[in-house]
Amino acid sequence: MKNDLLQRLKYIFWDTVAACGGYTILYTFRKVIIEKKRFGEVDFTFSQNYYLGLVLISAFWIIIYFVTGFYKDIYRRSRLKELTYTFNASLLGSVFIFFALLLDDWVSVYTDYYRGFIVYFSSHFLLTSLFRILISTRSHLRIRKGKIWFNTLMIGSNENAVGLYNNMALKSQKTGNRFVGFASVNNNIRFLVEKNLNYLGPHTELPEIIQKHCIEEVIIAIESSEHEKLEEVINIMEDTDVKIKMIPDTYDIISGKVRLESLSSAPLIEISHELMPLWQRVLKRAFDILTSLILLILFSPVFLLSAIMVKLSSPGPIFFRQERTGLHGKNFQMIKFRSMYQDAEKEGPQLSSENDDRITNWGRVMRKYRLDELPQFINVILGEMSIVGPRPERKYYINMIMRKAPHYKHLHKVKPGITSWGMVKFGYAENVEQMVERLKYDIIYIENMNLFNDLKILIYTVLIVLQGRGK
Repeated sequence: MKNDLLQRLKYIFWDTVAACGGYTILYTFRKVIIEKKRFGEVDFTFSQNYYLGLVLISAFWIIIYFVTGFYKDIYRRSRLKELTYTFNASLLGSVFIFFALLLDDWVSVYTDYYRGFIVYFSSHFLLTSLFRILISTRSHLRIRKGKIWFNTLMIGSNENAVGLYNNMALKSQKTGNRFVGFASVNNNIRFLVEKNLNYLGPHTELPEIIQKHCIEEVIIAIESSEHEKLEEVINIMEDTDVKIKMIPDTYDIISGKVRLESLSSAPLIEISHELMPLWQRVLKRAFDILTSLILLILFSPVFLLSAIMVKLSSPGPIFFRQERTGLHGKNFQMIKFRSMYQDAEKEGPQLSSENDDRITNWGRVMRKYRLDELPQFINVILGEMSIVGPRPERKYYINMIMRKAPHYKHLHKVKPGITSWGMVKFGYAENVEQMVERLKYDIIYIENMNLFNDLKILIYTVLIVLQGRGK
C-alpha cells in the first residue's frame, strides 16, 4: 500500500526548500563577496527583489520537475537514476537562470560570473540531492520491509511463473510486489503456480481483473510454448494504466534490454507505455497549437478560396465531418473540406481511389496539394489530433484491419495526425490490404517517437505538398 500524493508533496516541499536555499546562498554570495568589491562594506539585508526572486525561481524549478516527469513513478526509481537526473536538471536549469537573470549584473572581473554560477549550481544540486536521497532511501527501506507494496498480477501458470514467484516473493528483502493472483494464457486442467497464487481468470479477462483487484503491476511469465499469445496479451492491456514487465529470453539479455538495476532480484524487461518523455510531449503539444494558429492565419486567404471553390464545385456543405477513432479509442469528428459530391457514401463506407468518380474537379486539386486537410488544424487546436501522428480511421475499417493485424491497436496509444510516416512513405490507402501495409510505417514511428522524427516527417510532407504528389 502507498500514498503517491503524499510522497509527491514531500518531494515538492523539499525541492522548494532546496530551491530557496540555493537562491539564498547565491544572493548572500553576491552581497557579501561581489558587491563588497565595488561598494566596500555594505549593510546586508534581504530586499524586496530577493523575495520576488525566491518565489519566481522556486516556481521555475517545480515547473521544470513537473514538465520533465520527475514526480511520476516516484517509488520504483533507483537512487542512482534519481541522482543523475538531479545533476542534469540542476546544471541545465542553473545555466538558464544564470543567462536569463544574472548575466547583465555588474561585476568587477569576469571570473565573478563563473564563481557565481559555480556557487549557485553547487548549492542547488547538493541541497536538492540531499533531500531527495533522504526521501528515496526511506521509501526503499519501507519497501524492503514490506510496508509499501504494489498490487501485482502474474500472467503465466507453470514453471516460469513458479520460478519467478519463488525468486521475488520469498526473498527476505521485499521487492514491493504483492502478488494478488495469476491469470492463465492456456486453459490447463491444473496450474503449477496455483499452489502459491489464486487463479483470477484467463488472459482474455485481463482488463476486468486489473480493475477489480486494483492491479498496479503485471509480470508476464509465460512458457516458451505460449509465446504466440504474447502479442495478444500485450494488446489486451494496451488501454490499462499498469506497469508491464516480462521475463526476457537469452536474446533479450545479450541485446542489452535487461538493465543492471533489474538484476537485484529477477531480470525483467519493462514494456513502457510512455512513448515520449513528458517534456517532449509538452513541447509537441505547444508546437501543435502554435503552428496550427500560425498556419490558419497565414493560409486564411487559401482557406477562404478553398471554401468558396468547394461551394461552387457542387451542391452540398463546405465542410465534411466524419467520425474517426483517436487517442485511447475515443471517437471525434474530423473536419475536412468536402472533396466529393454529396452523399458519396450513400451505399455504405467506401475508400477513395485515384480515379474515383465521386471526387469533384476542385476536390482533385485540393487532394493533390492536401488543401482539404487544412480544417484539421482546428482538430489539432481542440486537442483531438496532432500535426504528426498516424492517420485516424473509421471504426468500420479498424475492425476489418484488426482481423488481419491485431497490433493496429497500438496506433491508439498516440493522437492521430494530419500527416504521418505512413502517409510520407506509403500515401493514401485504397483498400484494407494497403491499410495493413501502411500500418508497419506507423508502428515504426510510434516505437521511435521523438521531436526530431516529427520534424523530419514535416519536412517530407512539405516537399510532397510543394511537388503536388498527394492524391
